[in-house]
Amino acid sequence: MTTETITADASGTWTLGDLPVHRIGFGAMRLTGSAAFHLGTPADRERSLAVLREAVQLGVNHIDTAAFYFSALRSANELINTALAPYPGDLVVVTKVGPFRDYQGEWGDAARPDELRGHVEENLRQLGRDHLDVVNFRRQNQDSIAEHFGALAELREAGLIRHLGISGVQPRHLAEALEIAPVVCVQNRYAVDRPDPADDEVLRLCGEHGIAFVPFYAVAGAAGPGGATTAHDEAVLSVARAHGASPAQVRIAWTLHQGPHVLAIPGTGDPAHLAENVAAGALRLTGEELALLDASRARTA
Repeated sequence: MTTETITADASGTWTLGDLPVHRIGFGAMRLTGSAAFHLGTPADRERSLAVLREAVQLGVNHIDTAAFYFSALRSANELINTALAPYPGDLVVVTKVGPFRDYQGEWGDAARPDELRGHVEENLRQLGRDHLDVVNFRRQNQDSIAEHFGALAELREAGLIRHLGISGVQPRHLAEALEIAPVVCVQNRYAVDRPDPADDEVLRLCGEHGIAFVPFYAVAGAAGPGGATTAHDEAVLSVARAHGASPAQVRIAWTLHQGPHVLAIPGTGDPAHLAENVAAGALRLTGEELALLDASRARTA
């Protein structure tokens, strides 16, 4: 499929609280290097800045980031601030708190509820904002998220955060959060080659409540933070051939076909991949193709 002139509006729109976004967004994790966090070599700074500016030119108005997205030389939040401030009025920047990395890039202990304000303030400082559009609490094996989500709800009441989301959760955690404050999005790992009944149920519940479901690693698959997978099964490859599309585009399209409330945030530091990812929002799969992909997914369960 051609990528010329295809912009993010081709994917449709959803509203995060009162913030409309195109269903194809951009994940900032890949901006910092050849692989996420400190696993690869640092990215070329000017190319990363150019990718961010081109994303906005292509109509992307939903960027996902975090203060812990950094490599030896690059910080995703700093790149976003440098490339895009003063921010376009329709741009929604979503960040997440909970995980922590020290200055050497090593992971620290999960944040306590009373430490989340510091995480929020660090994102505000790095992004150059006086409030954050959406903040996700990223669960790290906590049995209950009530105290953590409650702490963020207090920061929302204080005006530091506009809307709240959660990440890495099971259905019971969503129910727990909804007892405390409105939830506008849920970020869970989800991909065509990674079946998980709990995540399927979270996706369903999000649709029932009008909450955005935002998968991460939808393109990376099993490779996760290491980069986009090259292990595509025959169902993905055959659908890609039928549309003259790449396997990554089929993976993104399948994700968006899971419901009108499902968003995609593929990330890249490559301008060509950016255009390809955005163009995937215009890819329409047939019922037969979706059935083929779903059957293949079921076989990997």
